[in-house]
Amino acid sequence: MTFDRKRVSGLVSIAAVLTVAAVLAFAFLTPRAGAQSIPDNPRPGAAQPPAPEVIQTFFLKHAPEQFDLNDIQTDLRNFLPRAKIYGIASQTAITIKATPEDMDTAQKLIAELDRPKPAYRLTYTITDFDNGKRAGSRSYTILAVLGQRSIFKLGSRVPIVTGSYDTQAQKSETQVQYVDLGLNIDATVVGSSDGLTLRTKVEQSSLADEKAAVAASDPVIRQTVLQQTAELTAGRPATLGSFDVPGTTQRQEVEVKAELVQ
Repeated sequence: MTFDRKRVSGLVSIAAVLTVAAVLAFAFLTPRAGAQSIPDNPRPGAAQPPAPEVIQTFFLKHAPEQFDLNDIQTDLRNFLPRAKIYGIASQTAITIKATPEDMDTAQKLIAELDRPKPAYRLTYTITDFDNGKRAGSRSYTILAVLGQRSIFKLGSRVPIVTGSYDTQAQKSETQVQYVDLGLNIDATVVGSSDGLTLRTKVEQSSLADEKAAVAASDPVIRQTVLQQTAELTAGRPATLGSFDVPGTTQRQEVEVKAELVQ
């Protein structure tokens, strides 16, 4: 068999050119050592840049007490652990630094928590009994806002000399302390309309006819105190207690009724 040398030589040259082209193409398409490709979409769980934060101050309208501000502030911190929350008691306000999403949540929570508290009309009725028969009654009404302390006083302030001392050889000063005599009612209502709890103290005091054995000028004060925690149902009276008046045939009964103020 005879070969055409020129033809074979041409074929070898073409093959060599194709081989060189293939090597160059592979070199351009293959990433160099140490190079990293960046995907169009980051992988789930990859570190994301922090979201921008905003600052806003909320002025509370229905939080007159310090514990009201503290309760709202605590609730916000529990639900928004990433946010920075600061309470300003002097202005009844809360300043928040958070992401826009957390700020929207904070605004909704404050709107739900900062609401006017319900008020209840407490009617205390003190009934007198003499020898087991009803002798009369008197009622006193106070307004109690849920969660806030209410105090009612009716009576007189009586001065009592507690001591004296000499400031100079021929001059003396007398120390006087005033005591509230009459009826004092202290009440705090907590809970909700479904179940109310009343913490109350009813105190009655008056001057007795007899004199103290220590000094004739010192008065004797007769006092009765009823301190109670009672469960109430709105609109229904509840008896707090009853007691006999010492030295007499009289007895007193104290009851209270709570009514929601519309």
